[in-house]
Amino acid sequence: MGIVCVITARQNDFKYSEPVMRHYSPIDHFLIHADTALRTVIGKPLMTHRPYPAEDIEECPMDAAESRHVAGLMRVNHSGEVSAQALYQGQSITARNNEVREKLEQAALEENDHLVWTENRLKELGESTSLLNPLWYAGSFAIGAFAGALGDKWNLGFLAETEHQVVEHLDEHLGKIPETDKRSRAILEQMKIDEAGHATTALDHGGETLPEPVKKLMQAMSKVMTRSAYRI
Repeated sequence: MGIVCVITARQNDFKYSEPVMRHYSPIDHFLIHADTALRTVIGKPLMTHRPYPAEDIEECPMDAAESRHVAGLMRVNHSGEVSAQALYQGQSITARNNEVREKLEQAALEENDHLVWTENRLKELGESTSLLNPLWYAGSFAIGAFAGALGDKWNLGFLAETEHQVVEHLDEHLGKIPETDKRSRAILEQMKIDEAGHATTALDHGGETLPEPVKKLMQAMSKVMTRSAYRI
């Protein structure tokens, strides 16, 4: 009884305090973004702990040519996710609205899943990621920072258009992957669902439709990355 009384008294003495919000210094922000860049290009990015889409799907035999082709496509998709991470990082740095910044950071975390999934698939196929990934990251980061500096509505519009183009790109790859390769197909299908969701979120939060010349320029830049990453 004495023990119960002591515990109860201590519980009654406990006072709840609100969590203290930490304010990051410029050096803190620099280190956070540097860590993200390193994790994206050469390390292990943070994930949402969602299951690997291909986890329970049996590997189907492919001949050497098919395997190389699928690996090339998955390498392109991995490089695309590296670029997406850089875009989100650049955009979040220059975003003016905290809610917009939070949406960008959440989307970036979900894109990390794609980054790991595509790398896993490349390893299963006995292939490596693109040697040009640091280049894609640097260029995309600069583009994202510029988009964010234009204002939140254009920032979100740029995000939405990027995701729309990625969905089209994934549809194209799904048409090129052998029907029997259900592991790669499961990964790309889930990525497509996520990308479409990010585009919808961006538009729902005030994203502006980009001018047609900007869309064309984005498509042209994407083709350069796609053709290079397929082989290198």
